[in-house]
Amino acid sequence: REPSALAEIRALRPAADHAPRPLDPERLESRMAGALNGRLAGCTLGAIVEMNSIGDMEAHAEYDRMSFPPEDYWRTAGQPSWQRRYLTGIPQDYTRSRMCGVPVDDDIAYTQLGLLILEECGRGFTTADVGRMWLKYLPMACTAEEVALRNLKQGIPAELAGDTENPYREWIGADIRSDAWGYAAAGNPELAAEWAYRDAMLSHRWNGVYGEMYFSAAIAAAFTVDHPREALELALGEIPAECAMADAVRWALDRADGIRDYREARAAVDSRFGEMSCVHTLNNAALTVFGLVLGGRDFTRVIGETVAMGLDNDCTAATAGSIAGAVIGIENIPEQWTRNFNDVSFSYLNGVERFSIRGMTERFLRFARGER
Repeated sequence: REPSALAEIRALRPAADHAPRPLDPERLESRMAGALNGRLAGCTLGAIVEMNSIGDMEAHAEYDRMSFPPEDYWRTAGQPSWQRRYLTGIPQDYTRSRMCGVPVDDDIAYTQLGLLILEECGRGFTTADVGRMWLKYLPMACTAEEVALRNLKQGIPAELAGDTENPYREWIGADIRSDAWGYAAAGNPELAAEWAYRDAMLSHRWNGVYGEMYFSAAIAAAFTVDHPREALELALGEIPAECAMADAVRWALDRADGIRDYREARAAVDSRFGEMSCVHTLNNAALTVFGLVLGGRDFTRVIGETVAMGLDNDCTAATAGSIAGAVIGIENIPEQWTRNFNDVSFSYLNGVERFSIRGMTERFLRFARGER
């Protein structure tokens, strides 16, 4: 039972309390900084080894003389198949010795763009507004986003851009756009899921949309709980109870306590999801759940185990890092993950070369506090 209209989606949610959850104002700034820096760290750790096999990553770690799962950034770029990542990223800039600021990635660009959408269009933004902002700021995109962007440029309305000649409508692209809505609606999973819905419908349908709604709700809930698992469970209240996304998450939560490491997690996902695309929403969502339950409040283990599981592991580690960071706060993220950020997150968005990380934190806080 997988409808596309928001009212129908809400009608099929499980029974739950959808009221905003209370925030601790004294902890909100730390949690917001933890969430954003957690996303930046998880994404950057996974970028060099995105979609590498477990065996290749283990060999990379052995070559770098570092532990695996990784407990710090990679020492070398290995043999990446790209000379530039998202137009401007240089492979070596993602390594420990060369990192000076957070290098570019689409998992980061859409968080940056989400902030701009909220600031320029307001809380009542529409899917059409999202399309207009993509045309203004996005120089490129991949899979479902690439199709939607091309359709927009051809004059197809935003409400139809994701549903026209688009075979990628349930892939992970909407999922990675979850964070801005969860940050800005901290403590309000229902609102975060609604904003995610408006964004996702530009490029996705069905479980592609539910993936963004689910993780936006989980991030919003993470600001109010003491363990990532609580956020994952609460977020199930914001998507249809009988959709494949909810089924995949419930399965992963049920199995998680019996999963001991990245190898067992990946084997379980491969067994359940078979030959599903490595950038599908469902299999990657299950890995994200496993990483968060395995690591709990141990940030290094959360992103290290999640990257080690493979598939679209810069995406999964970014989401896991965001949720874990929102739970534990910036002071509980080990210093090695942020010391080379230097308050800079680079961007490939049109006309915006960099963002201040502290500035982004404060800008999201204004929405979370109801000041905007």
